[in-house]
Parts: sequence; structure tokens; C-alpha cells
Amino acid sequence: MTAPRSARLVIGSLLGAAARVAVGVLWLIEGVLKYRAGFGAADIELVAQSAQGNTRVPAFFDPLGAAMASASPFFGAVVPALEVGLGILLVAGLLTRTVAFVSAGTLALYWSADQLIAQYPVMLVLSATVLLIVTAGRFGVDGWMQARRARTVEGTEG
Repeated sequence: MTAPRSARLVIGSLLGAAARVAVGVLWLIEGVLKYRAGFGAADIELVAQSAQGNTRVPAFFDPLGAAMASASPFFGAVVPALEVGLGILLVAGLLTRTVAFVSAGTLALYWSADQLIAQYPVMLVLSATVLLIVTAGRFGVDGWMQARRARTVEGTEG
């Protein structure tokens, strides 16, 4: 016997929300740790240098590595801000699917640069889960805005 459609929808929404919040919290931790550690240009230069000539780093990363090396102060400021921004948006459930896609892409870039931290595979699975569960933003700002729009449309049609 299967659960009614509404129960499956709620369960899926809750699982998606749990994955969304979990990956959001992990991004917040990553970004805050970088800020507290004084992450900056020198760290980006280390990543760019370690990627150069590394056989585990794919060739498609070379242009980004060169850009990182030439604009290390920019990337040193943007990386922690990106991580904190991803975390805030995911926890809030705002632009959920777009942010989950950016999250997965960012993790793929980190992985490509041979910067594999233990939680990155978990974060990638959680990001993919958020992408797969269309209703992952239901219990967040996205869901609130969708419900508000629906009420507004119902109010103008009646």
C-alpha cells in the first residue's frame, strides 16, 4: 500500500528541506572558518600553485587557476563570501534550486583543484538531493513566496 500523494509530498518536502538546511549549515561553517582564519590572497595563491602541474587536476582547470593566481586578492575575498552566501540562501530556502546548482558547481570546482575536504562529497550529495527534490524549498522563503503568490492570484480571480 502506498501513502497518499499529499503525505508523499510532505515527506519529500521535509527530506529536501533537511538536505537543504544541512548543506547550508555546512557552507556557513566553511565560510565562517575561512573568515576567522584570515583566508585571503595567499591561500588562493597556494591553491593555484598546487593545481599547477598536479596530475590530479584536469586541464580544464588551468584557465581558472591562472585567473586565480593573477587576481588572488579578488578570489581571496570572494570565496568566503560565496560560501557564506550559499549557506544563508540555502538555510533560508531562497532561490533553492539555483543555489543548490551553484553549490554543486562550486564543490566540483574545488574537487577539480584537488581541494578535497572530507565533507565536500557529503555536501555534493546533499546539493544533488536538493536539486532532485523539487519541493526542497517548500518550507523556506521560496515556499512562502509561492503560497503568497497563489493567495494573491486567488484573491484577484474571485
